[in-house]
Amino acid sequence: MPLKLDEIDLALLESLVKDGRKSFRQVSREIKVSTPTVKLHYERLVNIGLIKGVSVDLDFGKLETEASAKLDQIRHKAFKGHKIKVDNGMLVKITCDYCNGPTHNKPSILKVGDQERFFCCSSCKTLYKEKYRGRIESLSNK
Repeated sequence: MPLKLDEIDLALLESLVKDGRKSFRQVSREIKVSTPTVKLHYERLVNIGLIKGVSVDLDFGKLETEASAKLDQIRHKAFKGHKIKVDNGMLVKITCDYCNGPTHNKPSILKVGDQERFFCCSSCKTLYKEKYRGRIESLSNK
């Protein structure tokens, strides 16, 4: 089952799109929720794969022409025209961390360290635990 984005998720994404350098505290003040809530929503969006990373927005006018031309080539390769409007109630597809299949119902969640893993069924969750037992135990002991 896809994850439904709520108003906090949307406000967080909008804030980070404007300036990805903001701290969780700055974002929390801007969207009027607590800092731990912002951190929790951010980590959840990272865990489900919606936030892949934070990118750099360069002012190419400040660079010399040779360096600017090289960076411009990099920019065109990296951003292939992703212009998508994010709206309230939008759903995020979640794939199983074991079989990479879709999670049709509410996903089964396994918390490992500070990460969450999502599974389409209890069988995949059990197989994942068996496969990565050593890693899971070492992260649980920390």
